[in-house]
Amino acid sequence: MNFYTRKWVKPEDLNPNGTLFGGTLLRWIDEEAVIYAIVQLNNPHVVTKFISEIDFVNSAKKGDIVELGIQATHFGKSSITMKCEVRNKISRKTILRIDKLVFVNVDEHGNPKPHGKTEIDYSFMGIENIPPTE
Repeated sequence: MNFYTRKWVKPEDLNPNGTLFGGTLLRWIDEEAVIYAIVQLNNPHVVTKFISEIDFVNSAKKGDIVELGIQATHFGKSSITMKCEVRNKISRKTILRIDKLVFVNVDEHGNPKPHGKTEIDYSFMGIENIPPTE
């Protein structure tokens, strides 16, 4: 799992219970995942197709630093499938898991467009196509 993005939980991110609002976290995840898809598919025209069951494991509170992990698991003809984990940066406790997020590569008219990709591209990290160690 690659953890590239960190977010600081601020007062405006909280629900009435004083914990991170789930909708805010899902917005962060969707944004991170679509950026990952855009980079992998080398196309700014990518749309969210499907998000599987969302498993809220632990909560985050004001002042926590959370990190979002995304990993590509499958390349379809015009799609990319990923999984996601969000965890507390300091305690490493998992906050949320999503087993399947699917994004579709589209043309300028919004129609699915084959992307020709078959494996994760790590070149944007400045390294060869070798998966990072965990």
